[in-house]
Amino acid sequence: MLFIGLILFGMLIGAAAQLVLGGKAGSIDWTAAIVAGLVGSFVGGLLASLLAGDGIALRPSGIIGSLVGAVIVTAGWRAWLARSPKDVV
Repeated sequence: MLFIGLILFGMLIGAAAQLVLGGKAGSIDWTAAIVAGLVGSFVGGLLASLLAGDGIALRPSGIIGSLVGAVIVTAGWRAWLARSPKDVV
């Protein structure tokens, strides 16, 4: 049950990151939201919680760090997609 909760939390954080960055008329890429949310939550949330001295617990610093981490991952992913060639023959 915890695993499903983590995936849902990551998905919500990833979707929030996509909404913060804007995009195509408010549409959300749910696959990218899950990946960005999980990676961003792990890196940003863990780092923010440890720097704030909260340890590994669900605190506001971890949630804010998760959102910041997901925004960074989503922005990096969009930048990488923009640089890659569209049609390679």
